Amino acid sequence: MNHQLINTALRNLQIAELNPMQLAVLEAIKTKKDNDLVLLSPTGSGKTLAFMLPLLTFLDAQNTKDVQALILVPSRELALQIEQVWKAMGTGFKINSCYGGHNTKTERNNFQHPPAVLVGTPGRVIYHLEKGSFDPKSINYLVLDEFDKALEFGFQVEMGTIIDTLVNIKKHILTSATQGIDIPPFAQINNPHTLSFISNTISNQLTFKVVHAERQDKLEVLYKLLGTIGTKPTLIFCNHRDAVERISSLLKQNDIPHGQYHGKLEQVDRELALVKFRNGSYNILITTDLASRGLDIPTIEFVVHYQIPTTLETFTHRNGRTARMHAEGTAYMILGEKEFVPAFIEQEPIVETLSSTYILPKQEADFTTLRLSLGKKDKINKIDIVGYLIQKGGLSKEEVGKIEVQDFESYVAVISSKSKELITTLKMEKIKNKSVKIIVI
Repeated sequence: MNHQLINTALRNLQIAELNPMQLAVLEAIKTKKDNDLVLLSPTGSGKTLAFMLPLLTFLDAQNTKDVQALILVPSRELALQIEQVWKAMGTGFKINSCYGGHNTKTERNNFQHPPAVLVGTPGRVIYHLEKGSFDPKSINYLVLDEFDKALEFGFQVEMGTIIDTLVNIKKHILTSATQGIDIPPFAQINNPHTLSFISNTISNQLTFKVVHAERQDKLEVLYKLLGTIGTKPTLIFCNHRDAVERISSLLKQNDIPHGQYHGKLEQVDRELALVKFRNGSYNILITTDLASRGLDIPTIEFVVHYQIPTTLETFTHRNGRTARMHAEGTAYMILGEKEFVPAFIEQEPIVETLSSTYILPKQEADFTTLRLSLGKKDKINKIDIVGYLIQKGGLSKEEVGKIEVQDFESYVAVISSKSKELITTLKMEKIKNKSVKIIVI
């Protein structure tokens, strides 16, 4: 195993040491060379890095003509997350992602110089197989990431079709955040070595609290709770989209910045919601269980179960968005008059009584998100954007927040107090001699 490549990647990611699960995966890859690997580990535990580091050492640097590894994922968001992490590793190996909603012409053009690693959703990967965009016979390594979620989404036929074309696989790596899944024959997992890091107990870094709404409307109690929490990043989970929209209406009436995330939103709107949440344009995201796993969102300090989860598995995945790695977090459950703590939750929660007086949630975000009309295909990167904002826009380094560069556009967080002035200042300025349109989103 090439430890130099791994050390370089960790240094680029600014990771001082791997967690026990990630170390166990590396050891298993080294000692169980002839075995496929099944990794069972909860949401937020670092599975992405766990399979990417050994994958990095499998690849042939001399082969620049073929796709060598395929990572199948159940969602567009997860594909983008994996692509971003791989690029941040500075591996020297090209990666491309393909997924529904992405420009197919752009994806086909990317195959003119094939990536060493292809990450994609099943439907879009089949599209490229049918178009002959890449040769499946060249692929030696297959990762089935969040396999349990892919089964839940009903991708069995698509995954089976893809796997049948991969006739030269040397190793399968399958990851799941759910214990005890049945691996169907189409996955072609042979003689697997299983590593399980899943526990049904609540993390000891997670504080679990209950707030009762016996004689009050749950919306009113939620509002008080948000006033108690303050400006810390918070995810509010609902079982149904209607509840997400009711909560959003309440916050809109009070001018409280927030976002929505659920399956009925257009893909572009879901992506923008995540972009703004990641960069601090708002600290409250109201969501269904669609956001409980597989998304690139920051460590969350508070999870609020506005509606009671129906299973321990759902509860665990929701809570997996907080108390991740070495961080601590708090999960609140709001219980109505006829609601109780589910029997599957063994840990005794702390009952919190909210004060009748509370501070309104913050009505203005520290950062505003701007959309720039240039991206990777325009040869623009984060360094270019930072230089543009500081040298031509007059911002300090501290006034520029998170930057995300996509194919044809970029998103950047800037200090809210200067956002309007900044757009005026940059109206006639260019990036690398390219005109750019900037709008607030």
